[in-house]
Amino acid sequence: MSTLVITDLHADVITEEGDKPILNGVNLTINPGEIHAIMGPNGSGKSTMAYAIAGHPKYKITSGSVKLDGVELTDLTVDERARAGLFLAMQYPVEVPGVSVANFLRTAKTALAGQAPKVRHWVKDVESALGRMQLDKTFAGRSVNEGFSGGEKKRHEIAQLELLNPKAAILDETDSGLDIDALKVVSEGVNRYAGQGDRAVVLITHYTRILRYIEPTVVHVFVDGKVVETGGRELADKLEAEGYESYVRANAAAGV
Repeated sequence: MSTLVITDLHADVITEEGDKPILNGVNLTINPGEIHAIMGPNGSGKSTMAYAIAGHPKYKITSGSVKLDGVELTDLTVDERARAGLFLAMQYPVEVPGVSVANFLRTAKTALAGQAPKVRHWVKDVESALGRMQLDKTFAGRSVNEGFSGGEKKRHEIAQLELLNPKAAILDETDSGLDIDALKVVSEGVNRYAGQGDRAVVLITHYTRILRYIEPTVVHVFVDGKVVETGGRELADKLEAEGYESYVRANAAAGV
């Protein structure tokens, strides 16, 4: 089972001018089979939370805890966090020139599993995963994210999710830059992963449109580096209608 528990998490972003506090006490528990949607305005710290949990070197956890199935992730290196079962789909996937998608995926699977997958089965698995993302066979021979459209990058991320099948996935604005057709394909991939019933999903987004295709278990409003309200799907509908301004004003008035 895959439970992700974030407790009183504080983190800074490292800049040339010095460390800047961003996360101000995040508390979340994502149980197996749950999809938690994190919604909030630009600059509220949603992506910082994702990168800090994953171990990005530009983000420093200053206090708090992140546990996946009881394992403290903050004590681990980035690769150790991945082997512990954590997956991050990035808002802006990076290009890796000269490394083919096929080699990248097989290397990643080998690193996580501790042994290389059998070639015959693996090739079929990759072709199937890419096919479900509406990416043809030639896609596997292309350099990772080099020259990819925004939709191809995001669909490739979800193909990785399916093939690596981690315990918990943090999806950082997976809907960003997608047209309606790509959004549906990506959403179907997320639903297949979450539908296993024992996986935890954190879905970071600004908008409710992806939530038309992915049903969240819980919706959180994220402002100034912390969760300020939690509710069900109706909370997302409220945000769609009213925006985040009232939460921003209330947080500022509280002086927190």
